[in-house]
Amino acid sequence: MPDTFQLEIVTPEKMVVRDSAEEVLIPGRDGYLAILPHHAPLITELGAGEINYRRDGQVYRFSVAWGFAEVLPDRVTVLAETVERAGEINVSRAQDDLRQAEESLRSANTEEASTTANAKIRRAQARIEVAQKR
Repeated sequence: MPDTFQLEIVTPEKMVVRDSAEEVLIPGRDGYLAILPHHAPLITELGAGEINYRRDGQVYRFSVAWGFAEVLPDRVTVLAETVERAGEINVSRAQDDLRQAEESLRSANTEEASTTANAKIRRAQARIEVAQKR
């Protein structure tokens, strides 16, 4: 069996994943991080995107938005605001959210409104992309 580490993905409401993993891909704020067993310790801020992890040849996918990840040599803990399993994502709702966010961006008249709309766009796009990879 390949070398593994403990993976936990948690939201404020629940434990989403507690499993062993051979590899995990995490959307950092400034790009994706690939984590393997015995990775150097780090803490990173999460962006909106896809978390996927591999165990026994199987890949598990999740849409995630914002939070933090702590990486230790034998454990990765993801604390996220929202997490959805690929199979739980309502694609039509995500597409509606994307259209609404794009409309909000077009009508935004402050930097704060633009920032909020862009964040909603990234989250909706991530949800759609993860659902389509199912």
